Amino acid sequence: MEVAILTKEGKDTGRKAVLNDEVFGIEANEHAIYLDVKQYLANHRQGTHKSKERSEISGSTRKLHKQKGGGGSRIGDINSPVLVGGGRVFGPRPRDYRFKLNRKLKALARRSALSVKAAAGQIVVVENFTFDTPKTKEFVKFAKDLKIDGKKVLLVLASKENSVYLSVRNMPNAKLTNASDINTYVIMNNDAIVLTEGSVEVINKL
Repeated sequence: MEVAILTKEGKDTGRKAVLNDEVFGIEANEHAIYLDVKQYLANHRQGTHKSKERSEISGSTRKLHKQKGGGGSRIGDINSPVLVGGGRVFGPRPRDYRFKLNRKLKALARRSALSVKAAAGQIVVVENFTFDTPKTKEFVKFAKDLKIDGKKVLLVLASKENSVYLSVRNMPNAKLTNASDINTYVIMNNDAIVLTEGSVEVINKL
């Protein structure tokens, strides 16, 4: 697959970037994408949720009334879950949500996500660039020139460029990552994937 290489001003350079069909042109495995995204989100959960159960409520343990003969339902102490202020039945406890996936499955999910974006025409390739000064307005102009302003943008670089990073970090709808760190979630969570020439070379080998 070939894609036109643009300048950072959005003009065609007349050159083409070759996207590896084994990475950008496979039949997408939706279940692999689902599992990888699920793992990514699960691994980011703190799992610190907790509610007090009956034994943890601070209250009297005296039995409120006798078991039988009162004409009412059976009841225990004031910490009972059926009473206001009582403990919670089967409440959440701290737990670890992380789980593992095979390396080959994660690679398949990443290639499937890139293939989905390539098929939808959401991948843009630009020549390697940097900003003269690290300013947010530099990236705003960059996005406007590429006609991707107003979209959720993932900018992928071959290696870290400090001026570009500082220009992007304050943008609410833009994310910057290195090609070696790209993952299924960030690919699927953005509407436009902007790859530099250098990052294409790295991703083609993933």
